[in-house]
Amino acid sequence: MIFVKNRNLKIILLGYMGSGKSTVGKHLAVLLNLRFIDLDNYIEEGEKMPVPKIFEQKGELYFRKKEHSYLAEIVQSNQDFVLATGGGTPCYGNNLNTILSGTDNVFYLKLSISELAKRLSKEKQQRPLIKNITDEDLPEFIGKHLFERNLYYGRAAHPIECDNRSPDEVAEEIGRLSV
Repeated sequence: MIFVKNRNLKIILLGYMGSGKSTVGKHLAVLLNLRFIDLDNYIEEGEKMPVPKIFEQKGELYFRKKEHSYLAEIVQSNQDFVLATGGGTPCYGNNLNTILSGTDNVFYLKLSISELAKRLSKEKQQRPLIKNITDEDLPEFIGKHLFERNLYYGRAAHPIECDNRSPDEVAEEIGRLSV
């Protein structure tokens, strides 16, 4: 465990789907003895419905409004935490400003397109956005998405290179930079 000098420690993880935000976040929370929050899970608890069902029954606009509301609630709380956002969270509405105004401990888990494609090809059935994309077309899809999203991800205070690194190694680096 890393000794935390100061409390009021809020750590927010950004990154593309499959970048390891939840996995690294859980390791980091244990390392720093902080609460771990997965934003999608938090939304599901609040809405009493899985995220895909929210999209299906209430639409993306409803989801994005709720996502912002729950994000603001978490960020403005007086609690210490590690928060794993959804891959698109910083790209919608005023979410990025909410994140950046809440803490300087914002980390972008950065992976190469090839590494993301390798990870995501194994998880396609659980990810509606890429479920119907062939493995051949996946790198191009990811590349286009990253091109659009890098404007947002790039505003994180700390980009963290994650290729060829274990979740523990990434969590330890973030822990050192956060305390």
